[in-house]
Amino acid sequence: MESQVRGGTRWKRFAVVMVPSVAATAAIGVALAQGALAASFSVSGQSFKVSADRLEGEGFSQYGAIDKGYTLEGKETVHPVAVSAFRDAKITNLCQSVVTPNVPVFGSVSLILKAGGGKTPVKAHNIYIDVADLQADATFKNIDIGVAAQDAGKGPGMKGGNELANPFGFAQQAETATLIDVKQTAWATTAGTFELSGLKMSLSTKAKECY
Repeated sequence: MESQVRGGTRWKRFAVVMVPSVAATAAIGVALAQGALAASFSVSGQSFKVSADRLEGEGFSQYGAIDKGYTLEGKETVHPVAVSAFRDAKITNLCQSVVTPNVPVFGSVSLILKAGGGKTPVKAHNIYIDVADLQADATFKNIDIGVAAQDAGKGPGMKGGNELANPFGFAQQAETATLIDVKQTAWATTAGTFELSGLKMSLSTKAKECY
């Protein structure tokens, strides 16, 4: 069974798929320990945008959750997200951007990361992405929609730890997922391993984003 989807989505409509994004640690090329990460963390007051020409993922699952975190003023807050998980993913021409507003002297400062633009794509294993918005063309192989989150075994499973998610809530899963022309906004990413070929980082003293 294959399914194709085109167009924009938002979390309230619970998109068919969300796409992995670059973690903040990618700026210094840190690879996290092998295996799924169980512990959750408080997200920052800044979401980030990610674009990619192509994502090819194996072992996909997705379920709803709540991210606890802070505003840029330090107040506690929460964000509803769709957690998308892949056992393995390859990402071509990946770009991440995050804009920090109200920086003294400069105003807005943007951090831009790019990787996987050559012959070697970005590779990720046991990757979880907390996504708020997505646009892409998507194709799924052997997709199941309406699975209980704890039983979505085609992907790497739920994060566990202090994650705020209902294991009996709605989830979906597929053997493979291919996404083209990806544009997304995310709050967090965790991964077992994250290999970023040709990583490049730049700063801009103005608001500059991947899309």
